[in-house]
Amino acid sequence: MAVIYHNPRCGTSRKVLQALQEHGHEVEVIEYLKHPLKRDALAKMIAAAGLSVREAVRSKEALYTELGLDAPSVDDETLLQAMENHPILMNRPFAITDKGTRLCRPAEVIEEIL
Repeated sequence: MAVIYHNPRCGTSRKVLQALQEHGHEVEVIEYLKHPLKRDALAKMIAAAGLSVREAVRSKEALYTELGLDAPSVDDETLLQAMENHPILMNRPFAITDKGTRLCRPAEVIEEIL
């Protein structure tokens, strides 16, 4: 069973979902905008992907700068809380298979865990 934290409006997310399905994975699709992750779950997933919290934040989202999250002094706990409160700030898509967890940006990153 694979898991994807998915935004159906995102082309990259759709490509990753398709790649998982084409490789025969049964996929649990979690629309994270409708079902946001809690801070602890976010922190675990980000760590499992080998990323820093800042690397997992969607910095292109206007809310990122509106909330002042672009300041270098903003710590991981603040970023995690912002992602929990505003799931649009979580970069996407995250995919999980038995081979690991990845932020699949670009979509080809999914190949590492197929």
